[in-house]
Amino acid sequence: MTEPNLESLIYTGVSLDRAGLNRKDEAWLAFKRRDGRGRIVAVWRNMSLVTEAADGPRALLPRREDAPGLAKAADELVFLGLDDEGLPLFGADLSHMDEQDAMTLAGEGGSFVDLRKLGWLIPRDEAGLLAYARGLAFWHRTHRYCGRCGAPTESREGGHVRMCTNPGCERPSFPRTDPAVIMLVEHPGDATTPPRCLLGRSGRWEFPLYSTLAGFVEPGESLEEAVAREVKEEVGVDVRVADVRYMASQPWPFPSSLMLGFRATASTTEITCDPNEIADARWFTKEEVSAFVEWDQAGADQPRLPRRDSIARWLVQSWLDDVG
Repeated sequence: MTEPNLESLIYTGVSLDRAGLNRKDEAWLAFKRRDGRGRIVAVWRNMSLVTEAADGPRALLPRREDAPGLAKAADELVFLGLDDEGLPLFGADLSHMDEQDAMTLAGEGGSFVDLRKLGWLIPRDEAGLLAYARGLAFWHRTHRYCGRCGAPTESREGGHVRMCTNPGCERPSFPRTDPAVIMLVEHPGDATTPPRCLLGRSGRWEFPLYSTLAGFVEPGESLEEAVAREVKEEVGVDVRVADVRYMASQPWPFPSSLMLGFRATASTTEITCDPNEIADARWFTKEEVSAFVEWDQAGADQPRLPRRDSIARWLVQSWLDDVG
C-alpha cells in the first residue's frame, strides 16, 4: 500500500496556534479582541463568507478595523487562534440577523455560501478555517442550556467552553465531536478475479452516487470493531477486526463529526443490504470505478463519485492509486 497523500484531504491543514492556555486568560483575550488587525471568520446560518477571486473562490476574512460592526453584532465571538504572524482570528456568528444586514456588516465583495458546495475549490487551509468556525458556531447555537439541570449556559475560554450558570451545578460543556468510521472495503481477488472495492448507495440519494460505507462509533467499542460491525450491518459482508487498517481522519463539522477513515479487507463477498440504510451495494473493479462521473454531473445515469471534499472520495482515490 502506498503512502497516503494527506495533503489532499480537504478541511485539514489549518495553520493556526489555537493558544489553548492563553485563551483561559480573559485579560489576554480582551487584548486580542481589540486588535484591529485581527481577522473575522463570519458565519450566517451554517453558511460561510466567501469571495470570488481571479483564481477561484476564497474565504473572505475582513480585518476588524475594516468591518468594525461585524464583531460587535456577533451573537457569539469565538477565538479561533493565532495566525503565522501572531494575529488573532475570531469566528462571528451572525445567524440571528437577516442575511442582508449580515452582508452589510461584512462589507462588499462577498456572499454567504454553503461550504459543502465548493469546499474543494477553496485553498485547503482556508476551507479548514471556514469549517472550524462553522462547527463552533453550530455548537454554541445548540448548547444554550445545561444538559444536567437545564439552566442557561454562557461562553467561556474564548468560546471553547460553555459553563452552566446555576451556582449549584456549574457543569462545563465542551464542543461536541461525534466519531464516525468510514471505510473502503476491498477484496484482493485471485487468479480469475481482479481486485475490487465495495461501494454502496444510500436510499437518501435519488441519483446513483456510490460511496464508501460509514457509521457512528457506539459506546464500548473500538474503532476497528465499529468498522466490522457497520459493514456487517449495512451489507452483510464479514470483515475481521485484524484486517482493518487506519488511513486518515477528516474533521466534518456538518454539523459535528470527525470522520475516521479506514481500509478493510473482506473475508466474504456475498452482499445483503439493510434496506433501511443501503439501497444498493456492489463490488467494483478499478476500471468500473474509473468510469464513474462526478457526483454533481446532471443527467448522468451511470454511477457517480462521492463529493470531492469528502474523505470518502479520498479513500476511493487512494484505493485506485494502489491497485493501479
